[in-house]
Amino acid sequence: MRFCIADSFPKALARLPAQEQKAVKTTVFDLQMDPAHPGLQFHRIDKSKDENFWSVRVSRDIRLIVHKTQESFLICYVDHHDEAYEWAERRRIETHPRTGAAQIVEVRERVQEVFIQKPVEVVEAPERPALPRLFAQYADDELLVYGVPADWLPDVREATEDTIFDLVAHLPAEAAEALLDLAVGEKPELPTIVSPEHLSPFEHPDAQRRFRVMEDSDELKRALDFPWDQWTVFLHPSQRHVVEQSFSGPARVSGSAGTGKTVVAIHRAANILERDPQARLLLTTFSLPLANALEGKLRILTGAETGVVPRVTVLPFRGVASELFTLAFGRHPRAASEDQVRSALTSAAKELGVTTFSERFLVSEWLNVVDAWQVPDLAGYQSVPRLGRKNRLGAKQRETLWPVFEKARALLAAQSVLTWPIIFGEVTRYFSERADKPFTHAVIDEAQDVGVPELRMLAAIVPDEADTLFFAGDLGQRIFQEPFSWKALGVDIRGRSRTLKVNYRTSHQIRQAADQLLPKVVQDVDGIEQDRRGTVSVFNGPEPEIRTFSDRDTEIQGIATWIGDIVANGVDAAEIGIFVRSNSELARARAAVKAAGHIQLELSEKMEEPQGRIAIGTMHLAKGLEYKAIAVMACDDDILPLQERVETVADESELDDVFETERHLFYVACTRARDHLLVSGVSPASEFLADLRGQKRQAVFTGHETHVGR
Repeated sequence: MRFCIADSFPKALARLPAQEQKAVKTTVFDLQMDPAHPGLQFHRIDKSKDENFWSVRVSRDIRLIVHKTQESFLICYVDHHDEAYEWAERRRIETHPRTGAAQIVEVRERVQEVFIQKPVEVVEAPERPALPRLFAQYADDELLVYGVPADWLPDVREATEDTIFDLVAHLPAEAAEALLDLAVGEKPELPTIVSPEHLSPFEHPDAQRRFRVMEDSDELKRALDFPWDQWTVFLHPSQRHVVEQSFSGPARVSGSAGTGKTVVAIHRAANILERDPQARLLLTTFSLPLANALEGKLRILTGAETGVVPRVTVLPFRGVASELFTLAFGRHPRAASEDQVRSALTSAAKELGVTTFSERFLVSEWLNVVDAWQVPDLAGYQSVPRLGRKNRLGAKQRETLWPVFEKARALLAAQSVLTWPIIFGEVTRYFSERADKPFTHAVIDEAQDVGVPELRMLAAIVPDEADTLFFAGDLGQRIFQEPFSWKALGVDIRGRSRTLKVNYRTSHQIRQAADQLLPKVVQDVDGIEQDRRGTVSVFNGPEPEIRTFSDRDTEIQGIATWIGDIVANGVDAAEIGIFVRSNSELARARAAVKAAGHIQLELSEKMEEPQGRIAIGTMHLAKGLEYKAIAVMACDDDILPLQERVETVADESELDDVFETERHLFYVACTRARDHLLVSGVSPASEFLADLRGQKRQAVFTGHETHVGR
C-alpha cells in the first residue's frame, strides 16, 4: 500500500502547539508502521462526499484526517475534532478526468454554504458597471485541460476581476495558476496529461506538489523530526523539472523575487548528492548569513544522519577563496581593506605626479577594471573590456594610468596584503592547471552578484563537464557587480537558462507594485533574456501603502502607529521587518520600534532567534529574508539613491549603474514582504516612490488604482 502525505497536513500541523504536534507525529509514525494496529481508533466521516475519509484519534480533542483505499493510505489534515471533521466534509479526493493527476477538491456545494453563512455588512455605494467575465470565451474542454474540476466550471465562467482571488483559493494549484495567467493575458503552459495505465495519479507531476509518497520509515521520521516547511517536500512541476534535469554544461535558473530559486538550488544540491555518492559539492553565495541559511535548509532537506552533509562545503565566495588559498599555498591570505587600497592608489598617483585623474576615478577604474579583471600589464590594460564605461580612455591615457596601478599593487604587496580579486585569481591559476579539482559540482545562489574574479574561480575549481556548475539568481536583484559577459570567461549558459514564474512569497498587490521598479524584460551582456511578464502570485492581499511625511519625527510616529495596527491585526512582532538604506538611518528604525513599545533585533552576520523582536537592518541584509509585514522607511530624496554613491561615480555609465543597483536594492527590500508593505520617506521623498506608485497603474484583479496611503 502506498503511504502518502498531502501538503494540507504540514500546513495544519504547524498551527498546533508543540505538545500536540508531538502527539500527532507519533500517531502518523504508528500509522505507517501498522495502519491496522488495534490501538488506532478509526471513525468514518459520515457527512463527507468522499466515503474514503476517516478520522484517527490522536488525543481527547485532536483528530487526524486520513484517506484510505486499497491502493493508498493518505495523511490529509489534523485539527481539533469539529474543525477536522468540517475540513473532511467539504472535500473529496479524485483523479482529474483530463490530466490524470490526483487532486484534493473542495465540494462546491459545501463551499457555497459557507459563503452564504458569512454575515454581510450592507454599505450604500454608487453602482459600478458590471465587470466582464474573465473566462467566458474559453470552452469547458480547454478549462478542464488546465486542471479545473468539472463541478467548478460554472463558477470559473462567472469570475470577474473582483472575484477571481476568492475563487482560485478553492481550486487545485495548477488550475489556479493557469486561470491567473489567463486573466492577465498570458498563455499558461498546458499541464502534463498522463494516462492512468502509465502512471499512478499520485505520481503525476502536478500531484507531486500536493502528495509526497513516503518510501520508508526513515524518510517519514526525518520529515517529522524537522520543521516541515512546504518547500522541503512539495515542488512545483517547473521547479522539479529544473532540479532533476541534466544539462550539457553550465546552467542557470532565474525568476523574480519569491519564485523559489533558492529552493531549486538546495533541492538540486541534494539531488546531485543523492544520485552521486562520490560527489563533493560546493554550495555557495555572496554573504555569510545567506551561506548559513543555505546550510540550515540543506540539513533540513537531507537530514543530519544521511551522510550527505559531510560531502558538502557551504561557504560564501570569499570563504571559499580563503580556504582554497590556504589549501594551495599553505598559508592564510591577508586581505587588504578598502582604506588600504584607496591609500595605495592616492600615494602612487602622488609619487608619480599623475594629477589629471581624480581619486574617485582611480578607485573606480581599479575596482571595476584593473583589479576585477586582474590586468597583468600595460598590454593587457590596453585591451581589457570596459563594458559600458563612457570614459573610453585613449592609448596615451592608459599609458599614463598604468604605472599608478602597477605602483599601487607594489605598495600593497609591501604590506603583505592581497586584494580579494588577487586572492580569487591565485586560486583560479592554481586549480586551472590541475586535473584533480577540489569539488565535483558547485551550486551558486544569488548568482546575479557573482563578479569576474568569483566566476573565474568557480569555473576553475570544478571539472569542465556536464552538470558541474548550476547558478540561481535574478538579474533584477543585482546590487553589487557591474555587468559583464559570462560567455567571454568560458561560462556559457545560452540554451540552458530557465525562468520560474510562480511567486509563492509575495502577494499579488505587492509583487505588482514592486515589479514597476524594473523593466519587464531584463537582458544580460550575453543577450540572455529574463522575462518578468507572466509571473503569477498565488494569493491576494492588501495594497501596499506609500506615505510621505513632513519631518523625521512624524515619520517615526507614523511607522510606530503602523506597527501597532499590524500587531493588533494578528501579526506577531517577530514577523515584522523594518529596512533602511544604510547604517546612518538605523536610528530612525530604532526610534520607530521603541515608539511602538517593542524591542528591535538588529540584523547582522550573527544568527539570532527573533524571540518576539521586530527585525531592523539595512536593505543589503534583507537578502534571502521574508516577513509577513515590511516597512521600508527613510526613503528620502538624498538617501535613496544613496548620495555617497552618487558622489563617487567616475563617469555617466557608472552613474547609470549606481541608479540601477539602488533601484534593485529597493526592489529587494520591498519584496521581502508577504502580506503588508509600507514604504515611507520625508518630503521630498525618493523618486523611486513615484515609480512604486505607478501613476494610474492598472490593478488587474481589484479594479482599483494603487492605494498610496496618506
